[in-house]
Amino acid sequence: MNDRLLFKPGHTACAGCGQAIAARIVIETAGPNTIIANNTGCLEVFTTRYPESAWNVPWIHSLFENAPAVASGIEAALIYMGKKEGVNIIAQAGDGGTADIGLQALSGMWERGQDILSICYDNEAYENTGIQRSGATPYGTNTTTTPVGAKSTGNLRSKKNIPEIAVAHGIPYVATASVAFIQDLQRKVKKAISIKGSKYIQIHVPCPLGWRHQANETLLVAKLAVETGLYPLIEYENGNFLSCRKITPKPVEEYLKIQGRFKHLLNNPQELKKIQDIADNNIKKYALKMESQ
Repeated sequence: MNDRLLFKPGHTACAGCGQAIAARIVIETAGPNTIIANNTGCLEVFTTRYPESAWNVPWIHSLFENAPAVASGIEAALIYMGKKEGVNIIAQAGDGGTADIGLQALSGMWERGQDILSICYDNEAYENTGIQRSGATPYGTNTTTTPVGAKSTGNLRSKKNIPEIAVAHGIPYVATASVAFIQDLQRKVKKAISIKGSKYIQIHVPCPLGWRHQANETLLVAKLAVETGLYPLIEYENGNFLSCRKITPKPVEEYLKIQGRFKHLLNNPQELKKIQDIADNNIKKYALKMESQ
């Protein structure tokens, strides 16, 4: 039976890994006619320990910074051989390999308009190399490079808005998704691969190790990120805002209090207000609030 799965069990992901759940959903939705370029990171490490692989599709390991460049070469080769029709190409990376190290190659791929789906598994830090801050790390997060102390309340920078950077490139489809909302993620992957040109989906994937929450709370944490407005689920098509997942907003404390990376903020009203303001601005900007019945 496992030979029919495109993402097989037996890999070495941590218990409760949101990225492992999302990766399986993505490839099982994209289907067997898919080739993946995967940069260095947690997903590469725990799915391909030599001589084994969890992937039942062609899968190529790239450097930390160049999955989009490798995917671009795959597309060029398939076109040259007359074999591109019906083949999905995915360039996938974590948030560090997307927002920071890999942004140049990703921007080039988007600029060229290549028929490739880029996926960012957003666990909001360089979890694989020691839980260092990335450009996608939220404000106030305690990481090994933004430690909490007498003069520090964690990460001082806001989360980089990669979806809007993607929209600014003029690509035909951009979306955010969450591992907590599986049907929404499946729909967005299906839609993305049905569209010709460059596509981008950013998926929120909690990391129990780096976020310091219980392994059985991964989906709860992911759901609360959406329900507080801190991680809006949105779609753009051809540069136009298409849709969002409506919410009845919950206070950000409900999301923060079950994660050790935010423990230092819980008795700091000033910092809590800053994070609530981030959520409120998202709710207003994307019109996330569900209208009263």
